Amino acid sequence: MVDLFLNRVLVENNWDQDKLNTEREIVGILENRITLLFFGSATCQKCQEFLPLLNNFFKRLKDPAYIEYPKLLALIVISLDESEEEQEMILQKLHKKVLFLAFDDPYRQELRAMFEVKEVPTVVVLRPDGSVLMPNAVQDICNYGSECFRDWQESGELIERTFMLNEEFDNMNLRSVSDPVRRLKYKTEDDKRKKRWWKPWGKNKGEEDEENSGGWDAKKRERDWGTWRKK
Repeated sequence: MVDLFLNRVLVENNWDQDKLNTEREIVGILENRITLLFFGSATCQKCQEFLPLLNNFFKRLKDPAYIEYPKLLALIVISLDESEEEQEMILQKLHKKVLFLAFDDPYRQELRAMFEVKEVPTVVVLRPDGSVLMPNAVQDICNYGSECFRDWQESGELIERTFMLNEEFDNMNLRSVSDPVRRLKYKTEDDKRKKRWWKPWGKNKGEEDEENSGGWDAKKRERDWGTWRKK
């Protein structure tokens, strides 16, 4: 899915219309997600009727006002309008977390041909690997609302990792997922405690040599003192 938009510019539907144009930004927002491509036009009456349903569907799955943990979902608007003003009419009715292609981006028409979009509105549902899960989910969204995302998640083999523990970790007392990396770079408190715990029970070679040397000197002084007293 990510490959579909690499080297492209996606724009966020917020007030500032921030542009995502680096590979890191694109991967961060699209990786491991069910992605919806919404093809529509402001001049289409069916699109105007569908927009409130699509917006409510998206909010129910992404907005913290409706759900505690936003779902792994991305919605990208592919406008088929004849002017930028018409495209803006669609965007004004959609959530600020929606993404879109700029009006002057010819990739809009390439995507239309790629997914064989014959009518609007059309919502193409893509798995995380970029394959098509549904060629047009408009009817499902109208009939089932946000409930249909569960079926998409299962069909797309999408894994929610929010509460999953990495089974490869032998030490389950790690503070965070990044703890193994952090331990390689920094000495943690556990390392310091471990060092202090072993110190009374074991001594390194330098300490042993120093103590052995001290003990030998003490015995030598004792012998010398005894010899002097006899004299």
